[in-house]
Amino acid sequence: MPEELPVRRVEVVFTGRAPARRVARASGVSEVEADGSTLRCLVRGSFQPFLEALRGYEVVGLSSTSAGGPAGETASAPSG
Repeated sequence: MPEELPVRRVEVVFTGRAPARRVARASGVSEVEADGSTLRCLVRGSFQPFLEALRGYEVVGLSSTSAGGPAGETASAPSG
């Protein structure tokens, strides 16, 4: 049985409008939502295609948390 790829919930804040269409085309990216300069999505497996989609855009904030365990629970990164 192959090992399941990790899934991360990612939020990115840009200086301008979030490149939602470009990010949505990246391999392993799903559930893309954009609200002005903030983009939220899921990344499964490697971050490389996701990061390549961000090339050329100024990122001022980025957070990544586990998308959840077997029961779909969401883990939060410590704040502060």
